[in-house]
Amino acid sequence: MTLLRSDAALRRDQILDAADAVFSERGITAPLDLVVTRAGVGRATLYRNFPDRAALVEALFERAMSGLEAEARGHDLFALVEQVGMNLVAAPAIADYWRALEPGHPAAKAARERLARLFRSPLAAALKSKACRPDLRPADLVLLCGMLGAALRGGTLARRRSLVRRALELTGGALSPPAPAPRGR
Repeated sequence: MTLLRSDAALRRDQILDAADAVFSERGITAPLDLVVTRAGVGRATLYRNFPDRAALVEALFERAMSGLEAEARGHDLFALVEQVGMNLVAAPAIADYWRALEPGHPAAKAARERLARLFRSPLAAALKSKACRPDLRPADLVLLCGMLGAALRGGTLARRRSLVRRALELTGGALSPPAPAPRGR
């Protein structure tokens, strides 16, 4: 892989920042000219970096996942699930894009697999310490994250975060190990 020159990398980051802001404000189908304007670059620069909308969205996802993977180190399982939920609602347009893809789409499948890999180590630690139910699997956590997508219906970021926290309160018991059976007298 060729390393980008620093000025090219800076322009690429400007485009990604602008796309993130525009898509969050206007939705994933916002005109790419708004991204160009917000980034302060020419249209050719946008298309040289990202040949189409899908490439731009996938780059945003890649950046978000890389950040999440870096943050995941040191998080316990429950904190990581919450962090994924918060990241999900912070970028509703990106989340909508991934939810709109057919489940068998290669990009959707790769995203689910990457998210499952992210959960493997914290899940193994939680299983070892008996902090979660013994039958919990990475795919279950990916499913839970998809369910947290319902929080996207909140009209503001604060409301969406509140909905994620409430959803986690409701589902937290389902992740926990079963309570021991009461002993007879």
